[in-house]
Amino acid sequence: MRNIAVEILKNHAVVEQQVEIVERKGVGHPDYICDAVMESISVALSQEYIKRFGDILHHNIDKGLLVAGQVEKNFGGGRVIKPMELIIGDRATFKIGDKKIDVESIAIETAKKWFQNNLRFVDAERHVKYRVVLAQGSEELTDIFKRKGKLKGANDTSAAVGYAPFTPTENAVYEVERFLNSKRIKEIYPETGEDVKVMGLRRGMALDLTVAMPLLSKYVKDVNDYFKKKDRIQEATKNFVRERFGRGFEKINIHYNTLDKKSQGLGGIYLSLLGTSAEDADSGQVGRGNRVNGVISLNRPMGTEAAAGKNPVSHVGKIYNILAHKLAKDIYDNVEGVKEVYVWLLSEIGTRIDKPHLASAQVLLKNGVNKKLVSKKTECIIEDGLFNIGKFCAELAEGKYPVC
Repeated sequence: MRNIAVEILKNHAVVEQQVEIVERKGVGHPDYICDAVMESISVALSQEYIKRFGDILHHNIDKGLLVAGQVEKNFGGGRVIKPMELIIGDRATFKIGDKKIDVESIAIETAKKWFQNNLRFVDAERHVKYRVVLAQGSEELTDIFKRKGKLKGANDTSAAVGYAPFTPTENAVYEVERFLNSKRIKEIYPETGEDVKVMGLRRGMALDLTVAMPLLSKYVKDVNDYFKKKDRIQEATKNFVRERFGRGFEKINIHYNTLDKKSQGLGGIYLSLLGTSAEDADSGQVGRGNRVNGVISLNRPMGTEAAAGKNPVSHVGKIYNILAHKLAKDIYDNVEGVKEVYVWLLSEIGTRIDKPHLASAQVLLKNGVNKKLVSKKTECIIEDGLFNIGKFCAELAEGKYPVC
């Protein structure tokens, strides 16, 4: 038997609250880069371990730092003075018996591949240095991976929370970043960098979106050209938001690169040489970016675990974070009458991951809904999700669930 509890709440749903604040950091943001790269390394290592040994071995690639470099930017171009440095840490399995795994090479090659696939103007060989500081794990935690059974014990006592559904504000913030970093926009407006940050504020039925996104210096002739291009991009963003979300809000305002000041010349505009502020302005760190559902929503409860890079078979900081959101969505999609749902998962170190110390759902209902029926169906969905957690972990190891 699993310890599952269902509670019916009488709160106001987030969408009914007067004020809502939501943020998303895009693909080129230094924090996003750290999360995405470390997660890619975990997936690559997991697949190598399976290939070589038939199982996923102990690793946690969840300590990463992207140290900002230095560039010189001019209208029409610029140059890299000092490359960025990516520090890849924490723990991994380097050998089993006499068989060794080239963890360092896997980590660096995976990181380079990510830069090549996601940042158009970052040369993974010349613009980034790589430092691998991974080490062998402790005997106590690596021993979890030697114990018998298809499912591992939790390697930590940790809590996670997930929720559903997204509010219109959360959807708008998420989709605007995806729009600005889409292949189509990069083809139409190649001058736009990948370091997109969107902050959404809803007050009542009015939505304010503040967008930060650099223009690439190679495509900008002078200050006037910058503001002409900026105006076109802002108009395209307005049209996208109004077309996609106009019916959900009474008023929508888009603010773009609000630090700009035309009279300040190069110092008054947001230019980038490589498309990311990590080139010279801002370092990045694992765990400071989006939550595993892709946004940072300040009206929602959030855990403190950084899911990116943690191993997918015993580290509940990853497994439970992503599973909690999945279970919440399953409940919302399949239980009639649910207005909003939160799922909480609490592990106990050493206890099998399919048997959390507590699995709890907090549910807000529409009027006239049968509470007992909702509670029963909700409990069944959580039970089923925990029963099938082995399959879920296998999917995590394949990278099927994004973490940022």
